[in-house]
Amino acid sequence: MTRVAAIQMVSSADVGRNLATAEELLRRSRERGACLAALPENFAFMGLTEADKLAIAEVEGNGPIQEHMAGLARELGLWIVAGTIPLRVPGEPRTAAACLVYDAAGRRVARYDKIHLFDVAIPGRDERYQESASVRPGVAPECVDTPVGRLGMAVCYDLRFPELFRRLLDLGAEWFCLPSAFTAPTGRAHWETLLRARAIENLCHVVAPAQSGFHENGRETHGDSMIVDCWGRVLARLPRGTGAVLADIDLVRQRELRQNFPCVEHRRLTV
Repeated sequence: MTRVAAIQMVSSADVGRNLATAEELLRRSRERGACLAALPENFAFMGLTEADKLAIAEVEGNGPIQEHMAGLARELGLWIVAGTIPLRVPGEPRTAAACLVYDAAGRRVARYDKIHLFDVAIPGRDERYQESASVRPGVAPECVDTPVGRLGMAVCYDLRFPELFRRLLDLGAEWFCLPSAFTAPTGRAHWETLLRARAIENLCHVVAPAQSGFHENGRETHGDSMIVDCWGRVLARLPRGTGAVLADIDLVRQRELRQNFPCVEHRRLTV
């Protein structure tokens, strides 16, 4: 078994303050035995408007946010799933919402650009989002080998698209990580149900670090960071506020379960 941490934050438009909070929670997670810790979506910056991220976007491989994450991973000997960071896209005014993975030596070993963008109106509320106005969608799923097992990467709104997780499963994913900033209304309605569904239907552990609370831009995020096992059982959760939850990922039990209950192998997609 390998211990992982899901970190919950209430990020602001102050990059320095957000990085200080992330660092404190990463250090705490390492002290509690985590070998890998995951930060939420937009952990380093939540601007007053969606377009504000354009001003702090970094070049891939260079910038204070990326350097801070790489340095912490190296110092702590900790794998870090760095939520999302706005990265510049050559020839494109929009940024990429990039989830970066750093190994325990501080090397960036994976990048996943969020594929599904949040262009919605919240039912029953005067609340609208158009993420695609400032973010270019990713085009490819991403898996990476970690000490926890083979990680399938996804971000927030991706959670609503089960076909992405099937594709990650075909790429060998043994667990999923979903850095998120779910809105409060949609989180109350669907967050836990969708997380547990993705775990159950794929017989995969799910680690879901989230934003939680009221932000400077007036937005309220749902929180409830969660670690779910491959049978859909919630191992740990943090309903509100800032902090971290930890749990052990048991891939031995997961493999036994997949062997004895081989529903993934029973797919008949051509019928």
